[in-house]
Amino acid sequence: MRSIICLISCKDKEGVISKITDFIQTNKGNIISLHQYVDRENGMFFMRIKWSVKTLKLSIDEIRLLFKNLLHHDPNSKINLFKNSDRPNMAIMCSKDKHCLMDILSRHKLSEFNIEIPLIISNHKSVESIAKLFNIPFYYFNLKENNKKDVEDSQIELMKKYNIDFISLARYMQILSPNFVSKFLNNIINIHHSFLPAFIGAKPYHAAFKRGVKIIGATTHYVTSELDAGPIITQSIIDISHEYGVEELVKKGRELEKSSLSKAIMLHSERRILVYNSKTIIFE
Repeated sequence: MRSIICLISCKDKEGVISKITDFIQTNKGNIISLHQYVDRENGMFFMRIKWSVKTLKLSIDEIRLLFKNLLHHDPNSKINLFKNSDRPNMAIMCSKDKHCLMDILSRHKLSEFNIEIPLIISNHKSVESIAKLFNIPFYYFNLKENNKKDVEDSQIELMKKYNIDFISLARYMQILSPNFVSKFLNNIINIHHSFLPAFIGAKPYHAAFKRGVKIIGATTHYVTSELDAGPIITQSIIDISHEYGVEELVKKGRELEKSSLSKAIMLHSERRILVYNSKTIIFE
């Protein structure tokens, strides 16, 4: 039994749901789940629908065209369709911090993600041993101020070679250029310590400790050309005691980073996220 996932955003109008569900029923599909949301302020309709079919008589492109016809070729509409059997290819980019990388690879090994991980890219050679442990191709780039464009051009070529669908920045401590980001719009997930934009810099937990914070958190978001300003996907927090030292904050923070990033990867790979303007609509 095959299943198809469809993500739709369009101007809100009467009959959108019935038109889509009637089409599925007419083509002998069985609806597994349907989630919808209406942004009344902007007059926008959003939907995620998943259905199963015994045999797929129409191609994904043909279904997309038929759906566009059902929506009368609304220029505001976006329709994305996926076969559930298609596993997206995710590249991992990381620096010397290994906790998020290890968490992702361990979860992948346990089949928690419906993805493929064809390669790992890093600006630190120390990560190579982990890539070898999980038998994943590893690419090291000695990134410097004067070679950033050449490095990113090479990285983009690698993404093309491995047919990468989206990228996880598992503590990749480098700023991506607008050119790189534009190649993967709303397909680069970054994990950020704390709540954006608090406690920026290389030692966020030290800064948080000095301020005597009562909570710490982690935020995942899509990368945009504006630093740390992309649409937010997940946010997590825990309470902090005055008895916690810096090491305890770092430990707790890393746990949040791992769980938040893994959840964002899950949501993205299962096609549960729609981006509209600077926000996300997430159907869980």
